[in-house]
Amino acid sequence: MKLSVIIVDDEKPARDIIASYAAQRADLEMAGECQNGFEAIKMINELKPDLIFLDIQMPKVDGFELLEVLEYRPAVIFCTAYDHFAVKAFEKSAVDYLLKPFSEARFNEAVDKLILQKKQSGSAQEKVISETDSLREESGEKVSRVVARLGSNLHVIQVSDIRFVESQDDYVLIHCSKGDFLKEKTMNYFEKNLPEEFLRIHRSYIVNIQCIDKVELYEKDTHLVTLKTGEKLRASREGYKKLRALL
Repeated sequence: MKLSVIIVDDEKPARDIIASYAAQRADLEMAGECQNGFEAIKMINELKPDLIFLDIQMPKVDGFELLEVLEYRPAVIFCTAYDHFAVKAFEKSAVDYLLKPFSEARFNEAVDKLILQKKQSGSAQEKVISETDSLREESGEKVSRVVARLGSNLHVIQVSDIRFVESQDDYVLIHCSKGDFLKEKTMNYFEKNLPEEFLRIHRSYIVNIQCIDKVELYEKDTHLVTLKTGEKLRASREGYKKLRALL
């Protein structure tokens, strides 16, 4: 059985090297190549490869952001020139992490690791990276943009463009000038990882305080926050206390 492969890297020489290594293996079959995340999401969801070789640092949408919005989740081998905190952490959940430039022997080692996983588990197609949140929390990194999918299109939303984030069961709804986008993340994630100008005022709302027009009493323990757009959000008693300390 052959494993279908897609290469996602913005540099053609890097794609060519991976393709040449893959061509030497009878158990790998090239399904396609992509030079950015926008091309990759469509190709991966349509072709449903067994494995993707994925660069991290790419323009517009990086490798981690791409994984967040994929409908179909293949096995992943990262291929990157950057050796920092992500290396050890992602080796725990990715099939492997190849540091450029890597040899054909190192490439084969990574693929053999996937083959072994398939033999042990029966299938590795649903294996995917899901540790971005914990990595950000460990490093103290704050998000500066959010990538959301609408149909087959990716949208890069700058955090400064977000008015508020609203809880929607297992998702959140991001309200911004581009529209309203569902994102498969938790409110706790955004509460921890959005910059300091964002404040959780209610279990259902995180608001950009720069977008607030006024705050007024609504009922005994609840205040109403009106945004400059006219949208109205409820603030709990604790949320109001936090707002009052900042405004």
